[in-house]
Amino acid sequence: MATDTRPALFTMKHKNYERVEKLFQRCLMKILNIDLWKCYLNYVKETKGGLATFREKMAQAYDFALDKMGMDIQSHSIWNDYIQFLKAVEAVGSYAENQRITAVRRVYQRGICNPMTNVEGLWKEYTNYENGINPIIAQKMVDDRGRDYMNARRVAKEYEALTKGLNRSAPSVPPTSTLEELKQVELWKKYIQWEKSNPLRTEDKTLITKRVMFAYEQCLLCLGFHPDIWYEDALFLENSSKEFTEKGDMNNAKVFNDEAASVFERAISGPMKTNMLIYFAYADFEEGRMKFDKVHSIFKRLIGIQENDPTLAYIQYMKFGRRAEGIKEARLIFKKAREDPRSKHQIFVAAALMEYYFSKDAQIAIKIFELGLRKYEGTPEYVLAYIDYLSHLNEDNNTRVLFERVLTSGHLPEDKTGEIWLKFQDFEANCGDLNSIVKVEKRRLATFKDESSHKEAALLVDRHRFLDLYPCTQTELKALGYTDILAKPSVVPVASVNNTEAAVAAEVKAEEEETEKKLADCPRPDLSQMLPFRPRKVARIGSHIVPGGEFPLPPAASHTITLLPPPLSFQGPFVRVDELMRLMAECTIPEPKVEEVPVTNGATEAGDGSQDADTTKRKRAADDSTGKANEDSDEEESSQKAPARDIYRSRQQKRAK
Repeated sequence: MATDTRPALFTMKHKNYERVEKLFQRCLMKILNIDLWKCYLNYVKETKGGLATFREKMAQAYDFALDKMGMDIQSHSIWNDYIQFLKAVEAVGSYAENQRITAVRRVYQRGICNPMTNVEGLWKEYTNYENGINPIIAQKMVDDRGRDYMNARRVAKEYEALTKGLNRSAPSVPPTSTLEELKQVELWKKYIQWEKSNPLRTEDKTLITKRVMFAYEQCLLCLGFHPDIWYEDALFLENSSKEFTEKGDMNNAKVFNDEAASVFERAISGPMKTNMLIYFAYADFEEGRMKFDKVHSIFKRLIGIQENDPTLAYIQYMKFGRRAEGIKEARLIFKKAREDPRSKHQIFVAAALMEYYFSKDAQIAIKIFELGLRKYEGTPEYVLAYIDYLSHLNEDNNTRVLFERVLTSGHLPEDKTGEIWLKFQDFEANCGDLNSIVKVEKRRLATFKDESSHKEAALLVDRHRFLDLYPCTQTELKALGYTDILAKPSVVPVASVNNTEAAVAAEVKAEEEETEKKLADCPRPDLSQMLPFRPRKVARIGSHIVPGGEFPLPPAASHTITLLPPPLSFQGPFVRVDELMRLMAECTIPEPKVEEVPVTNGATEAGDGSQDADTTKRKRAADDSTGKANEDSDEEESSQKAPARDIYRSRQQKRAK
C-alpha cells in the first residue's frame, strides 16, 4: 500500500489526465492519504474548469473529499479551500445570495466541530463571517456553536499529541520485528484505542464508528501486512453492526456489516492473500451471516493457492461442511483432500476423529486410520496418533498388534522409532504384566544398544514415572543420565520429554532468579547515566571527542545549548579560555578591611545648658582621654566648622537662654 503521490503529480504536470484518472480510479478510495486527496481536488479544478457545470462538479468533489478525509488532523486546508471556493461563487439575486450564505455557514459549522490543526483560525473566521452578515443574530449563532468548538479544540490538542510520533509516510512491508516497527505498532494501536474511547464524548454512535474506521484505514496504510490489524478492524465493524441491530437501526447495521465483509475482501485480495488466518476469520464471519455459498468460495480460493500447504485449510473446510451441511459434505471434502498430492497425514487423523466424535462409530474411524497407514506407515507422528486413538478405545489386542506391526515392518527407520518404543513400554505398564514390561525394555535396549548402554537405571525411571511425578530428584535424574536420554526424542516418549523439559526449565529459571538475587546485593553502575558512543569521522563542536567517535553531551548541557544562540551569531571578541581559567585559579583576592566606628550615645550632661558640643570637640575629648595627640586638630576643626548661618543651632541657643 503505497502513499507516495509523486506518480499522480508527475502525470498531472505533463497534462496526462487520462492516466491520472486511471490512477485515481485504482487507488483513491483505498488510500486515505491527505496529500493524495489534495492532488485529486487539483485535478478536478484543472480538468473541469472549462465546463458549464464546474461549480457543481467542484462542490461535489469537495463534499466527497471531506466525507472521506474531513476527519484527518491535517484536513484544515481542504476545509478552508472549500469555504473560499463557496465565497467566490457569483450570486445574482437575494435568493442566490441566501443560498451561498447557507452553504458557507454549513461548511463552517461542520468544520469547527471537527478536531484538527488550526481549528482556532477556522473559528475566528466563522465569527467574523457571521458578524459581517448580520451582527444582530451573529452573537446567538456563535454562542450556539461555541460549546462544540471548545470540545473540538480540546480533542484536537489530544489528537495532535497522540499522533505526534506516528510515521505516516512509512511504507507497508512484512513484519520485521525491529524496535522502530514495534514502537510504531504500539503508537498506532494506542491511537485506535483512543478513538474507541469516544474522546468527543458524543452520543452519536455512527460518528464514533466512522472515526474508528478512519483510524484503522490510516493504520493499514503503514501496517498492511499485519493480520491482527485487519482482523481487529473487521471485528470492530461486526460488533458495531450488532449494536445497531440491538438498537433497531437496521440501515446502519447493514452498512457496517457490509463494511466488515469489504475489509476481509480487501485483505485477501491484497497483502493477506496467502494468510490462512484471515481466510478462516472471513469464513467464520460469512458463516455467521448464513452465507454458506460464500464460505465455500473462500475455502476453495484458499486451497487453490499453490504455494500454501492446504492440509489445515482442508481440515477447517471439513469442519465447516460438517457444521453447515452434515457429515456427508465433510466426507466429500475429505475425498478431495485425499486426492490432493499436497495434503499430509493430518487430514486422515482429523477425518477419523470427526467420524468418531460425530458419527459415534469407532469402526469407521479405524478404517480411515488404516487407510492412512498404507500411505504414512513411515511417519511416526501418524503412527502415534493412531496408537493414541486405539488406547482410548481400550482395544488392548488391536493396540498391541499395531505396535508389533509398525515396529517390525521395517518401514520406519530405527532412529525414528524411539517414541513408539516408549509408548509401547507405557502401554504394557498400564495394561500388561511385569514380564511383558521387561520384554519390551529388553527389545528397546537391543534396538538402541549404543545409546542406551549403561543407562538401565534411567530406563527404570521411565517404567515407574507418572505424569510429572518421578522416583528421583532432579539432581539424581541428571546423575543417572536421564536428561541425556531426554535430549534424544528418538529414544524418549513424548510425555517424558515434555514433563522433564518443563522440570529442567523450571530449575534453570530458579537458578537464574537466585543468581539475580546475588547480583542485586552487589554494587552496579547506573546504566541509565551512561552516554552512548557514536562513531563519527568528523566530530561535532562541543562533544566529548574520543578516538573513532564521540560521546554526546549530558542532558542538562544539551538543554542549555538549545537555549543559547547559535554559534554563528557570535562574532567576537574571542577569549582564550585556558589562559582565563589559569589566571582565575592563580588570582589572589585580598580580604576587605573592616574599620571600627566609634559609637556615641548622643546625650548631654544636665548642667550644660549650651549646645556647643559639636563633632570636633567630642573627637578632641576622646583623643585626650586616650593620651593621643592630634596634630591635625586645627585642620579638622576648620574643615568641620558649623556654617555661618545655622538656623538649627541659633534656635537651640535661644531656647537655652
